[in-house]
Amino acid sequence: MKFVSAVAAFLILLAPAAWAEEAVTRTHALAEFTTPKYAEGFARFDYVNPEAPKGGSVVTAEPGSFDSLNSIILRGKVPRSIGLIADTLFAPSGDELDVVYGLVAETAEYPEDKSWVVFNLRPEARFHDGHPVTAADFVFGWNAIEQYGRPFIKSFLESVEKVEALGEHRLKVSFRTRGEIKPLIRVASILTPEPEHWWTSNSRDIGKTTLEPLLTSGPYSIKAVDPGRSITYERVADYWGKDLPVNVGQNNFDTVRTDFYRDDDVMFEAFKGGAYDFREENRAQRWTSGYDIPQVREGRIEKRTIANERPFGAQGIRFNMRRPQFSDPKVRLALAYLYDFEWLQKNILYGQYRRVKSNFPNSDFGASGPPTPAELAILEKYRGRVPEEVFTTAYEPPSTDGSGNNRDNVRKAMALFRQAGYETRDNKLVNAKTGQQLRVEFLDESQSMVRVMQPYVTGLQRAGIDATIRIVDSAQYQSRTDDFDFDAVMVFFSFFPPPGTEQRSYFGSAAADVKGSANYAGIKDPVVDALIEEVIAAKDFEKLQATSRALDRVLLWQHAMIPQWYNDQTWIAYWTKFGWPERKPRYDTGFPSTWWSKEAKAASR
Repeated sequence: MKFVSAVAAFLILLAPAAWAEEAVTRTHALAEFTTPKYAEGFARFDYVNPEAPKGGSVVTAEPGSFDSLNSIILRGKVPRSIGLIADTLFAPSGDELDVVYGLVAETAEYPEDKSWVVFNLRPEARFHDGHPVTAADFVFGWNAIEQYGRPFIKSFLESVEKVEALGEHRLKVSFRTRGEIKPLIRVASILTPEPEHWWTSNSRDIGKTTLEPLLTSGPYSIKAVDPGRSITYERVADYWGKDLPVNVGQNNFDTVRTDFYRDDDVMFEAFKGGAYDFREENRAQRWTSGYDIPQVREGRIEKRTIANERPFGAQGIRFNMRRPQFSDPKVRLALAYLYDFEWLQKNILYGQYRRVKSNFPNSDFGASGPPTPAELAILEKYRGRVPEEVFTTAYEPPSTDGSGNNRDNVRKAMALFRQAGYETRDNKLVNAKTGQQLRVEFLDESQSMVRVMQPYVTGLQRAGIDATIRIVDSAQYQSRTDDFDFDAVMVFFSFFPPPGTEQRSYFGSAAADVKGSANYAGIKDPVVDALIEEVIAAKDFEKLQATSRALDRVLLWQHAMIPQWYNDQTWIAYWTKFGWPERKPRYDTGFPSTWWSKEAKAASR
């Protein structure tokens, strides 16, 4: 062991001399296309209250359930709130989309070609048992991702070639890419230290699901686990990083509990009854009329509408093109003609939403209008391999006048079905050769989706299609979507701007048959693959915009998705027991990280 330590120390001393020949940047922040808002030595983020009182509690809610706390591996469903316990190398700012600032790592060093990065870890970083966080713990975590990681996590780290410890507090990551800053940002914001000393004791296995509270280094630890029902986090009073600029004014509640509900209506009733404290509403009908209750009128619950500037991933119905009945784009377009969004918007969505017309809505990266000269220059080399409309026509999903009289679109749909080899027999739409009725089962895990999907299902049934909705529990939904065992699913894609390597997992051919990938539709298209690589390789913002828009056009004209809707506002409701800073972060609500308990404030006076 002494020999190893001596070698490590020698490498640390040698490194500056070896790297001096290639201009090395040392920085407190990593940014892709913008200048970081917060300069070196900044005290805090602008949107926090540095005097926010510590104390009190908050209860939140999530739909579904959970059966594991291990977020690395494919198996198991983990709570969304599990990030409260984790530290990463660098942390994001709520004011910026493509900038991260030092957390476990104080600084990062990288050469001009960005072929590697060295993170200088803070010596004071500690796990909750007092054991120091070292570079070896990050290497251990990376090895677990390589061996067991969810495909979606791996898609963000595909450029990583090697992760190695140069010493206790120097972590080096080498990349297959050259000249790209985004892989460095992704590593900095995803890799967390996994305590090797804890995982390798008492026969623990990082490759398996577990409900044992994990040992971590973040601002919260897991206090209690009621499997599938609730998880309680406790603020770590002596958290090593509490005074860092990226943490000042944040993580203010002593306890955060998340309760789980299998039914959305039951979950809303529980909120009205005070069972939990904060709710982000996602149903227009409920937001419009469901909060006309004494709790709101008397000021015990407050509603707020917040402009949402964050780019979205697309929400839409994705057909499983691995199944023969959905492999023909004519069938998929015909199914889109039978989807009456305008009627749905008018009668069920209360006119509150905007139609998705891109895979990157609410952002600068999605296509709109006819293609620009810059987009055409990118697309020209693929002429003859993509629909001609890609070059000439702005994509618009089929639409109606919202009256419910959808006859014109039904006629267009039936014509497309006939071109695809279907015909009507005894009021059933069947394959003309096999006589098999066209069947579509929509898989979901939430009963709340039935109300927005049933009108579409009814319309399909009238066209002679055997259409049904199947609601399953969250564990079965996770398993079936991981195995691509479905006809169609309603999916919302998370978007991590600017677009990068995750597009391979969403749309790349290599991901189409990888269990647990996000390529739900099973897209296998060499043109899409090539455009994804052009997106990843883009060196300036304008090039990235034009390339992602070109990719978007090709994807849209495949009709692999029926676009649904998005909300450019965030609707939140909460019991009036909280305080929050005067200014919210630009791309977030700030809850719960920057909010605090009024009771804690009163007690501190």
